[in-house]
Amino acid sequence: MMLNDTRVANILSSIGFSALNALQEETLEHSKTNDKLLILSQTGSGKTFAFLLPLYLRLEPNLNEIQAVILAPSRELSIQIEQVFRAMKTNFKVLTCYGGHSINVEKKSLNQAPSVLIGTPGRICDHISRNTVDLSNVTQFVVDEYDKSLEFGFEEQLKFIYQQFNNLKYTTLVSATEHKEFPSYIEFRSPKIINHLSNSNDPDIVFWQLPVRNATKFERLFKLLCSFKGELTIVFCNFRESTERVCDFLQEKGYESIVYHGGMEQDEREKALIKFRNGTHHTLICTDLGSRGLDIPEIQHVVHFQFPQNEEAFIHRNGRTARMTATGSSYLFVNKEERTPDYIKSSHPEFVMANISCAPVKSPWITLYFSGGKKDKINKIDIVGFLSQKGALAKDDIGLIIVQDFSSYVAVKEKQVSILLDKIRHEKVKGRKLKIDIAK
Repeated sequence: MMLNDTRVANILSSIGFSALNALQEETLEHSKTNDKLLILSQTGSGKTFAFLLPLYLRLEPNLNEIQAVILAPSRELSIQIEQVFRAMKTNFKVLTCYGGHSINVEKKSLNQAPSVLIGTPGRICDHISRNTVDLSNVTQFVVDEYDKSLEFGFEEQLKFIYQQFNNLKYTTLVSATEHKEFPSYIEFRSPKIINHLSNSNDPDIVFWQLPVRNATKFERLFKLLCSFKGELTIVFCNFRESTERVCDFLQEKGYESIVYHGGMEQDEREKALIKFRNGTHHTLICTDLGSRGLDIPEIQHVVHFQFPQNEEAFIHRNGRTARMTATGSSYLFVNKEERTPDYIKSSHPEFVMANISCAPVKSPWITLYFSGGKKDKINKIDIVGFLSQKGALAKDDIGLIIVQDFSSYVAVKEKQVSILLDKIRHEKVKGRKLKIDIAK
C-alpha cells in the first residue's frame, strides 16, 4: 500500500482533496506496518478520512460479508462517517445503523451484508441479539471518539460487540482528547500512537467578548446575528428549553433560525441539519449535542449564549468553526449578573457592534421534500434531471441534495418554488408518483 497508489489518487479526486494532510499521510504510512493504531487529533483535522482511507484499502472485493465495523457514540457522528465513506465512491456497500432509525429497514438492508457496518453500540448490539448481523469474519474494527463511548457508558456494549470477532486483524481507536486508559477486553497492547494534539496548529479562531445583562441578552443576540448578514452560525445553549426560547424570540423579530437538541425525534433532527447545511436556515440554535459530529466546513461563527459546564465542552463547541484551513469567530456572552467560568480568559477583546441597525438577511433557498429515496432506486442525478426537465430549473437554481432511504431533500431557489410546484406536483420521478412539497 504505497502513498502513490492509484486508488489513493482516485479517492482523493472523488472526495475533492488535492493531497493528504500530515495526519492522513502519517496514518496511511503507519497502517502498512501496524495492526493497532491510536489516532489523536483535534476536531476538524480530517481524522475521519484518515482512518477510512487505510480501512478501504484493506477491503477485499466480491466478499458478501461484513469486513469492517466502525462504532461511534452518537447517531450524528455515525451518519457523518457514512457520508465521508460514500463521498469516497469506493463501490463497497456501507450501511449505518442507529437508534431512531427503522430497525426493519436496517434488517432488510442487512440481507445483503455490507462490507462496512457503521453504527452506535446499542443498535449494533440489538442486531447481534436478533441474529441479523454476522461479525465473525470482521477483520477491521474502529471506535471513533472512543473516550466518549466509555464516558457515555457504552463499555458493556463495546465488550459484547468485540466478543463477536473471530478473525480480527486491525484495531483503530480515534479521539480528539488524550485518553490514557484502554478497555482491558480489547487487545490493544503497544499501539502505534499518531498524536497530532500537541503539534497541531490551533484552529484559526478569533474570540470576542460581548458584555450583556439579563434584560438585554436576547436583543443583543438578535443584533449580533443580523450583523453576520447570512453567514452560517451556531448558537449554543445549555438546555433544550433555552434553544426553543431563543428560536421563538428570533422568530418574533423576523429572524429565521432552527433548533437542534436531543429532545427532538431523529427525523426532526436530521431535517434540521439538512436545512442548516443547505442554507435554508443560516442559524442553528442547539445544545451541546451539536458540539460533536457536525462536519460543516462553512460555519463562520459560534456564539456561546450560555457557557457549558466544563472547558472540554467549550473547546468542542469552538471546534465547529475554523475547520481544516478555514477561519472562524467565537462570541462569548459575558453576563455580570452570572458567574463566568474559570476557563474563560478575560483577555479577549470586546466585540463592538455598529450603531447601524441591520435587518435579518433572508435565505434565498428553501427545502423541498420528495417521498422517495435510495430504496426506491432514486439518486441525486435522477432528481437533478427531473427538476431540470420537468421543472425547467437552471443549474444555479438547485442546491444541496440529500437522498435518504425513503425520502429526499433538495434546496431550490425560493423565488422559483411556487411556479415549480405547479409544474412538477403531478409529474413522475423514474415512473413513480411522489409527494413533492415544501419540507416542514
